[in-house]
Amino acid sequence: MSEARFSQTLLYFDAPPLPGDVPARLPSPFESGPPVRLARLAAEALQQRLRREHARWEELWWPGGGKMFGVLVVAAPEGRLGYLCAFSGMLGGSWDVEGFVPPVFDPVARAAFWPEGEAELAELGRRHAELTEQCARLAQEPRGRKAELRELQSRRSEVAHERAERSRALWRQLSQGFAVPNARGGQRSMAALFAPRPPPGGAGDCAAPKLLACAYRHGFKPLALAEFWWGAEPLGGGRRSGAYYPACDNKCGTVLPFMLEGLAVDPAPASPVTSRDEDVLRVLHEDAALLVVDKPHGLPSVPGRHSPTRDSVLVRLLPRFPDLSAARFVHELESEVSGLQVIARDTATQSALQRQLARGEAEHRHVAWVEGLVAVEQGRIDVPLRGTTSGALETLANPNHGKQAVTEWRVTERSESRTRVLLWPRTRHAMQLRIHAAHPLGLGLPLVGDARFGVEDSRLMLHAEGLDFTHPASGERLDFSSPARF
Repeated sequence: MSEARFSQTLLYFDAPPLPGDVPARLPSPFESGPPVRLARLAAEALQQRLRREHARWEELWWPGGGKMFGVLVVAAPEGRLGYLCAFSGMLGGSWDVEGFVPPVFDPVARAAFWPEGEAELAELGRRHAELTEQCARLAQEPRGRKAELRELQSRRSEVAHERAERSRALWRQLSQGFAVPNARGGQRSMAALFAPRPPPGGAGDCAAPKLLACAYRHGFKPLALAEFWWGAEPLGGGRRSGAYYPACDNKCGTVLPFMLEGLAVDPAPASPVTSRDEDVLRVLHEDAALLVVDKPHGLPSVPGRHSPTRDSVLVRLLPRFPDLSAARFVHELESEVSGLQVIARDTATQSALQRQLARGEAEHRHVAWVEGLVAVEQGRIDVPLRGTTSGALETLANPNHGKQAVTEWRVTERSESRTRVLLWPRTRHAMQLRIHAAHPLGLGLPLVGDARFGVEDSRLMLHAEGLDFTHPASGERLDFSSPARF
């Protein structure tokens, strides 16, 4: 960044801050609650600017269009205080916007390979959409064209796989050349920070890493940081315009600790989830009629016929709730899936809850990452399933002989190569969400970490994050949530 360009990015307070406003140490970026006064003054100044430029950034207020912004108060070597501003990802379709710090990655190095890769992805996306349309038309044709439909579905799956592979390769190339600095003067690639797993999409593109990298580049000392949401809520909710939020765990939880090395920083707050309790089964609600539990990934719901003592949700609960049985699980979650499930303690409760789910009176919301970019914002998948999990992907669905299977979905976030979606299964079939995501007549993109239909990763990125229903005995409406750890 040129000195002239940087002089427009480093901003100063209208009035000099009071001596007591400067914290002795940088407050932890992971601390929740309002920021210190100095950071709040800078954030409020940026918010005023965004209000003045509302027409320029009108897209922030379109449904799901909001994003995180951040400010970092810094001290120059001569002691003068100023602040830097940043946004997460891109703003107005650009990485580099006047008045904001640039991205952490080298735009010149990125430009050497990324545009060509994006063009390839766009062409693969066009072919994928074209094959999807042809499949939809053929599905309505007489049965005599089944062979042709299967051929088209196979080609569509190949294109989807090729697109996902190319997208991952581009992100690997970028992350390997993505140099992340710290306050000691050290530097590591994004790929090395997350090794041996691949970095999640968008790692390093949040506001906080951009701000710190810019400060180090110009020799400024970070003093106080604040990040806030601006614009419309995400489609999945959970963010309010103008509200302050701590740095994210899944990306910044790995990037920021390295970047902060060499600075005097307040310790991060104790995390409610640690590596020791990631496999703990939590009972969120218990009464005489039912239980609601939060299941860790990797744990089966029930032990199986031939291994009745195998570690599972049921086996862990039996010492405390000896009346439970496998038949009382209102809905099972596959071992690879984490999140909320309800277990009835009697037949009447089980039947009542199953009726609520069947009628849409109860809701079980899942969140997932899929490999590749979903072009539209939301939709409904109505692809009948055969009721088996054996066989190739294209044979698991059968429009003529399968049972009705419906999944509604909505996009909440996009990264360079992946899409985060909310999923609502309106019917209950084994592996329904995984099949509907990967199948050519569904999203056509496998879930991240789905070794069966896609590519193995650190885990299957599918989590049951929301569950609400009416208690069959009390009539009370119960609502449970469990944030995903990815």
